Parts: sequence; C-alpha cells; structure tokens
Amino acid sequence: MADSTTSCAGVVSIWDEVRQLLRRRMLEAIELLLDEELTAGLGCGPYERSGERCGYRNGSERRRITTEVGLAELEAPRGRVWRPDGSTAEFRSRILPRYARRSRQVDEALMGAYLAGVNTRRIRRALEPLVGEAHLSRSAVSRVVGRLKKLFETWEARDLSQESYSILFLDALNLKVRLAGRVVSVPVLAVLGVSEGGQKHLVALRLAVRESATSWGDLVGDLKKRGLQGPLLLVSDGHPGLAKALECWPGARVQRSTVHKLRNLLKHCPPHAHSELKRDYYPIVCARDGLKAREAYDAFLAKWSRLCPPVARSLEQGGLRLLTFYEFPRAMWKSLRSTNTLENLNREFRRRTKTQASFSTEQAAVTLLYGLVAFGQIRLRRIDGHRHLRTLERKLLNQAA
Repeated sequence: MADSTTSCAGVVSIWDEVRQLLRRRMLEAIELLLDEELTAGLGCGPYERSGERCGYRNGSERRRITTEVGLAELEAPRGRVWRPDGSTAEFRSRILPRYARRSRQVDEALMGAYLAGVNTRRIRRALEPLVGEAHLSRSAVSRVVGRLKKLFETWEARDLSQESYSILFLDALNLKVRLAGRVVSVPVLAVLGVSEGGQKHLVALRLAVRESATSWGDLVGDLKKRGLQGPLLLVSDGHPGLAKALECWPGARVQRSTVHKLRNLLKHCPPHAHSELKRDYYPIVCARDGLKAREAYDAFLAKWSRLCPPVARSLEQGGLRLLTFYEFPRAMWKSLRSTNTLENLNREFRRRTKTQASFSTEQAAVTLLYGLVAFGQIRLRRIDGHRHLRTLERKLLNQAA
C-alpha cells in the first residue's frame, strides 16, 4: 500500500513539474512575440538607431492572463508611436489586446464547448481546475459567447461583391423558437455556395416566420443587393415561393431536386403503387445520359397519365429542370441532382441542436448555426467532381457569349 501511495505521489509531482515547465515556456514564447510585435510597430529594436523609427519603448507592465496551461503572469512591453501632428499614442498590441485576460486558445475552447451544446455552468465546472473559478465567471463566459453574435452580424451584412459561387443550393430547415410568447417551429432559410475550386461555403442564413415567396424573395434580393453575382446553377427543392425568388437570376440554370420530386410523386400515388412508381422514376434520374433520361421521362408521362393523372401532372410541374444536371460532368451528377448537399448540412444542424428544447430568440437560433460552421464544428468539404468545375465554367460562359 505504501509503495502504491508513494508511486501515485511521484506521478502527481512529475505532472506538476511538467505543468510548470509548460507554463514557463509558454510565457517565454508570448513575451517574445509581444517584443517582436512592438519592434515591428516602432520600426526598430531597443537602442537601435534607424531612420524608420516611428516611436519609442516605454517600459513594461505585469499582465495576468489565462492560457491553456492555466493562470500566468508575464511582462508585456509598452511603447508609444508618433502621430502626424507630433504627439504620441500608446502602442496597441494585437496579440494581447488591452484588458484581455485570456489567450485566444482559451476563448476558442470556451466557444467550442458552447457550440457543442454545453451550457455556461458546465463550461465553468469543466475548466475550473485549469483556470480557476475567479477567472472564469459566468459573465466572462457570456462575454466570450457574445462575441459570436457580433461576428454573425458582421458576416450577415458583409459585402458579397468579392465572393463568387458557381453553384448555389437553397433549402430550409425547421427549428423551435419562442416567438410572441409561444414556442413554434419556424423555417431557417439556408444558402450554400460552391466556389470555383469546388469548396462549399455557407452564404446566408435567415429565420423566417414562414417559407414563402416573400421570405425567399427578400433573402435572394438582399444577396443580389450586396453584390452577389448570379451563379451558373441553382439547385432547389421546387418550393413555389423559392421558384419565384430565383427569377432574380434569370441567366442561371435551375436544377429541381429529384429527391424532393420523388416525395411529391409518392404523395399523389396510391400506396399499393409506390414500388412501381419508383421503378419507373429511377431511369429518369439515374440514366446513362441526358438523352436516355428524356426517353424515360416521356415514357413515365405516357404511362402514368393513364394509371394516375395526378402523378403525371406533378412530374410535369418539375419539367425538364429535373434533368439539368445531365449538362454537367458525370462525376458531379450525384451532387447536383438533389439538395442533399445542403440536406447533409441541415442534418448536422439538427443533430447539434437537438438538445435545445427551443431557442429563446430568433437571433440565438441563427447565430448558433452560423457558429457551428464558422468555428469548424461542422466542416464543409469539396463537392464531388470539383476538378471538372473550372473547365465546365469556361465552357458554359463561352456558350453564353
């Protein structure tokens, strides 16, 4: 027993020594970075004569900060920079801003825990052994989370004239939000873009009272107003309100989601005929090429106009926009023939928010969804067949010219 106790005590002692060493090394690294930042800001080092000098050092100050290895105290150099009018101003560090008490890594850990669904009380309890209760109050955690709101507001109003997306996916997901004193399920309109290199980007998120032509029109109109150029292809679920909003980009090709259309067809079909309907539908969306798909489309209409006219009318509503994806390289067909690319993102949204009974405000709902993507909790990969995208863009633009 004594040997076991002695062994455990030895392990604890070694761990304490390792933590102390890590703390010292981190402090040395931070102090070195601060000194290099000040040197760059002043245009020269200590006691150095230079015609590029634009200020002078002004001693140092003790700063207490919380790093990923715990609470620490360091010497932060100070300086003053010259203004054009001959006066001076205090040099402001970007590495360790004024009044900052935590390193960026600690703040990112707090934000990651929040986005993972951990509430403020549990965050404090989990990090208390590392940073101490006095330096991680409830208000401190709330301030870190509050930064997410500001980031979302900036992102939501950003200039889009420098952003270009070849493909836009548009769809909505439902979240429970407290509105007018009651918890109701409301749609969040989402737009996902695919850039020239095939990388997916979250373009817009907006909570609406209902998914209508007005709500989608306002969102798409706002994107266009902020400078977003029209894409080559729009992929949507065919919602009537969304279809009207897409008229803002008349030059874009439109792909109607084949998955959503199949669901619509099944709603118009008697249950006993579902299997037969699927057998006739799949040759349309899984054909060898566009020509075979059109033949299957015509055959479907001819057959189901007799068997079940509502099914045929529903297919005609989708029209040839169901076959637009055949104009693109085969490697991209799977990604382009439905809104599953955005549905996968929505599925992640639902999984991460299922522990939330409801959101207290509209802002809280969309801000959390934005944070999940912005802070890497949900990672967006490249679209299938992205290597063909640049070649395709040049081809389509030449055809348009």
